[in-house]
Amino acid sequence: MKKCLQNVNVKDKRVILRVDYNVPIKNGKILDDTKIRETLETINYLVEENCKIILLSHLGKIKNKEDKEKYSLAPVANHLKELLQSEVYFTKEIMSEDLYARVEQLKPKEILMLENTRFADIPGKLESSCDIQLSMFWASLGEIFVNDAFGCAHRRHASNYGIAKHIESCIGFLMQRELYSLNKLVQNPEHPFVVVMSGAKIDDKIELLEKMIEKCDYLLCGGGIANTCLRALNFDIGQSLASFNPMTISKIQKIMLNNQEKIMLPLDAIVGTTYDENYVKYKLIDQIDDNDIILDVGLKTLEKYKTAINEAKTIFLNGTLGLYEDVRFANGTKEFFKMVTNSNAITIVGGGDSASAARNLGYENKFTYISSGGGATIDYLGTGTLIALDIIPEEVAIETLDL
Repeated sequence: MKKCLQNVNVKDKRVILRVDYNVPIKNGKILDDTKIRETLETINYLVEENCKIILLSHLGKIKNKEDKEKYSLAPVANHLKELLQSEVYFTKEIMSEDLYARVEQLKPKEILMLENTRFADIPGKLESSCDIQLSMFWASLGEIFVNDAFGCAHRRHASNYGIAKHIESCIGFLMQRELYSLNKLVQNPEHPFVVVMSGAKIDDKIELLEKMIEKCDYLLCGGGIANTCLRALNFDIGQSLASFNPMTISKIQKIMLNNQEKIMLPLDAIVGTTYDENYVKYKLIDQIDDNDIILDVGLKTLEKYKTAINEAKTIFLNGTLGLYEDVRFANGTKEFFKMVTNSNAITIVGGGDSASAARNLGYENKFTYISSGGGATIDYLGTGTLIALDIIPEEVAIETLDL
């Protein structure tokens, strides 16, 4: 295990705490605060240790100046203040002499949240490229760095990997729970092991898909991943979400050819269309028209997937089987969750859309474990490591010390 917060002397220190507050916000209101609530144990511990706490997080993707207006962390700071029932100060600064002065003004037990770390990506992508100057500046704000941002631990950014290179570092309680639970439940899963993968980022997931197919007994596909597989098999998927990258298509074809007995794809679908937002129709996969958009799976697919679920001893879900946010296309995901949670298997949800769907559809307490990470969870299960944790030292057992 990496060096843990409870084994580091943080009393009376200035502590930089990296969290993952990349939460959904609409009209200034946070729609799901799970990621925030899961860090409260770490924050309260640091308060009890009389620390001065500097909070860092990203929010959304910052590609232009307009995104900076949309993705400020100010509403998150206000929400955290309500949860803690104590003051949380917020600064729009992320790298300036004024920020040094503001940090110096912090009193013990006080919390200062910096503006969105990804604001440093305009211009120059200083955060996402792990710029050394930005990393050193943020590191200089504190004496100890605590990484509790599991959801972005697969990213080599200045605010996680970069800071840890320059000051004493450890992991917080959320990160510890994630690593312990995932190690226990999935690193050496009980077989048959069923993996369910969906989502939009098929080009980003292809390498991990290759690793997971080696570990699992069945791979059940949904969403953009299923559509890409169907397209690679020359099915017409209309205007459905899928990858059109020739390299991705070629790799998918190879994966399917070498793992025909493992991979399960949809047999039918609930579709919309590009020309009528009220259009909803059931179709078999070989009946999809050029203007159709696959938005959910049908009953034949659920029955097919049930054969794998009934055999499973461990089930890992990453993604949903349809556009669950729209009630017209939520049935596939809802019925699949019911099927999975009624099984006798250990059931793990890999964050992201699948975690939100589990909460929104009433299944939050029916899974064995719900991870706070999406891509990070898949990375860890596929590779056994996370790049932002590689830089944090391992715990050292007392008996191994050279006294």
